[in-house]
Amino acid sequence: MAAELLQAEIDIAAPPSKVWALISDFKRMPEWSPQCRLMKPLGAVKPGTRTFNMNRRGMLFWPTTCTVTEVEPDRKLAFKVDANGTTWSYELEATDTGTRLVESRRAPNGMVSTVSRVLTDNVLGGTDDFEVELVEGMNTSLARIKAAAER
Repeated sequence: MAAELLQAEIDIAAPPSKVWALISDFKRMPEWSPQCRLMKPLGAVKPGTRTFNMNRRGMLFWPTTCTVTEVEPDRKLAFKVDANGTTWSYELEATDTGTRLVESRRAPNGMVSTVSRVLTDNVLGGTDDFEVELVEGMNTSLARIKAAAER
């Protein structure tokens, strides 16, 4: 069973509008995420927009598609991974010094698709190890977004 919530956060010395411009440009996702190699929106980023993605872990590559579920400029961006049912989100909160950015992965009731669970267990080292890697990736992504926003 997957964790219902994986999460990481960071404080960024830049206004929410600047952080929003970075995270809402899906084509830049490979700059932030250590796993993502391509995220191509199939249209303007709005609820219902689909994306085609390519992920990589070592020598293993796999495609995914996502559907954008929430777009609240300068506040929240979320998309659901079609193959496994998890939802990834970025939430922005204005602070006295800039923006707090929270990245989350939600698996409703700790459930992911059977195909995803089998692949994670047999190819990606098991759910626990893979989820540790996902949180490490979130922290890496947030640090990269922070660096870009504070330039």
